[in-house]
Amino acid sequence: MAQTILIVDDEKAIRKTLSEILSFEGFTVEEAADGAEAVKKISENNYDCVLCDIKMPKLDGIEVLEQTRELKPDIPFIVISGHGNIETAVDAVKKGAFDYISKPPDLNRLLITIRNAMDKKSLMTETKQLRRRISRSADMVGESAGMLKVRETIEKVAPTDARVLITGENGVGKELVARRIHELSNRANAPLIEVNCAAIPSELIESELFGHEKGSFTSAIKQRIGKFEQANGGTLFLDEIGDMSHDAQAKMLRALQEGKITRVGGDKEIKVDVRVIAATNKDLMKEVEEKNFRLDLYHRLSVILIHVPSLNDRRDDIPMLVNHFLKDISEEYKQPAKQIDENAIDMLKQYNWTGNIRELRNVMERLMILSDKKITKKDVEMYITK
Repeated sequence: MAQTILIVDDEKAIRKTLSEILSFEGFTVEEAADGAEAVKKISENNYDCVLCDIKMPKLDGIEVLEQTRELKPDIPFIVISGHGNIETAVDAVKKGAFDYISKPPDLNRLLITIRNAMDKKSLMTETKQLRRRISRSADMVGESAGMLKVRETIEKVAPTDARVLITGENGVGKELVARRIHELSNRANAPLIEVNCAAIPSELIESELFGHEKGSFTSAIKQRIGKFEQANGGTLFLDEIGDMSHDAQAKMLRALQEGKITRVGGDKEIKVDVRVIAATNKDLMKEVEEKNFRLDLYHRLSVILIHVPSLNDRRDDIPMLVNHFLKDISEEYKQPAKQIDENAIDMLKQYNWTGNIRELRNVMERLMILSDKKITKKDVEMYITK
């Protein structure tokens, strides 16, 4: 689909020249002869870029820019300035214009500036979509007693720097709890760094967490900054902490006690300011008894304990979760959300959710794809039950 550019200039010859050039380059072009017409068009249509002169009747380019920022703040706005308007053009950039082009415009510079402006808009759009997706995925849906207790604890502990240990089965959403604690904390503007301890080989976990110096082992061809340093000022989320090696546990304990780490192969102590949130699906006290986990580290991590209930223990939340996921998936696929009848929901409430929330989300995606306009009990029997 061709990208659309609005050219705003009171000189017809300039509008015609720019329109011919940009049309030849494959853009769809619309024109406005003054600022007032431009604002009206911008309010009624979606443009991928605006090229706007500064000196015009009715509304000048700066006024058009200011109103555009209010109406459609994401539209890239490029100012076209005469020789005597450079200072004004620079002022426009300070007020939110992407860039300015001097008259008569250099063709190559004009096209490069437009392309760069549109690329920036695309990146901003993708970022917003990603943030919305992350925000939706981080929603803690449910009004059961267990979930209300989890949310209440989060709200109490988030503003503090207390370390938190989150427990629960695989797929219950322990990472969502960690993310929510970070979002509500005083560290929300600093990074949240996640580490899956179970996914990293035991011989590499120390390097992953604490970093390493060049030459500290065979494949260490350059210095590496570990997760602790990356999370400095923010939050470090250690998922599946029960799978961490004994050597890494000892170093972790020192880091928590002293607020300092040492890179693998190095001798320099590096001070770090990190809040640690850990999660596990294991019974850590049982792991302590079996000598698989350090008791002193357990006590350091478990200042606050949050247990996330399994989906089988909060079946009354299933209708709410189902509707949430149907809406979420429909937005992801850019399709209308499908309806689901009560009999289908009742069957979902009776299902044994060994994979918890993660499994339910996958099931709803499968039903969205394979069922007809409305999800029925028959669809659940066909695509879900074993």
